[in-house]
Amino acid sequence: MDKNHKETIRVRAISVGFAVLALGVFKPFGLGAWRWEACVHLFLIWVLGFGVCFLTEAILRFLARMPRSYEQGVDYIIRRNLWFQLINTPLVSLMICLYRHFVLSDRVPANQLSWSNYFETLAIMAFISFAIGLYWRFKFRSRYLATELEETRLLNDRLKATQAESRVQSLEAAMNKPQEALDEQPSKSVTLSGTTSEKITLNIGDLLFIETVGNYVKVCHLRDGQVRTDMLRATSKQTEDDLHSYPMIVRCHRAFLVNLAQVEQIVAKSGSMQLIIKHCHDSIPVSRSNVSQIKDAIKNI
Repeated sequence: MDKNHKETIRVRAISVGFAVLALGVFKPFGLGAWRWEACVHLFLIWVLGFGVCFLTEAILRFLARMPRSYEQGVDYIIRRNLWFQLINTPLVSLMICLYRHFVLSDRVPANQLSWSNYFETLAIMAFISFAIGLYWRFKFRSRYLATELEETRLLNDRLKATQAESRVQSLEAAMNKPQEALDEQPSKSVTLSGTTSEKITLNIGDLLFIETVGNYVKVCHLRDGQVRTDMLRATSKQTEDDLHSYPMIVRCHRAFLVNLAQVEQIVAKSGSMQLIIKHCHDSIPVSRSNVSQIKDAIKNI
């Protein structure tokens, strides 16, 4: 059993213990009527709840294809924990309702299985689950931050290496390949067309980023060593289609396309990611839905 599995067992055991402790303090479901026997029932609920946690882990791993892995980044860990709570809370509530019906209904007839009892149990367990989630988020905050910083450092290193490799390959191609082979590669000059007759022609290496502003796109690029912005009446999708031949141009946000070759640094702040652009030093946001796309682009180009 590896370290991650041991930690998973420990976290789930403590979490279920917190939930059972809360039930023991507030004694819902008529637990107060059982006096000392309530301790036995709470222990049995802990055992059943612990088992349900592993059922949820199996659902996430084999059905949702979300294995527990710290290597996939902080966003993945947080998203997986959220899915765990969304699946586990209704299952635990159902388990407690069945336990109430088959075991606790002798002395408390109100524990008979019903929709009202299920929603009552669900509300209680949702509150407890939320509190437990906050505890573990605070508990692992330093680890999440350390993982996030390390992940960002590796991305920055890979980005710089990719940019250096791209420059070397371009130089070698210009020096060694015949003209016919170069003609087959995507042109360094690209023309962006709008919904009207206006067009913008620029060197693809000089493109910094493109921002959608209403019915226009703002093209930020270099010209004669100076940062320049041009407005073009076009849709973001149309501009993205014009640039599909260039793998360094990727979407990082619904309003932004960015040239990874012109990204100076990747910055992580409180679970979000931003791209610092060379020359203009503008900070471009990366939406959560596009984080994995940016990471894949940097790793695969």
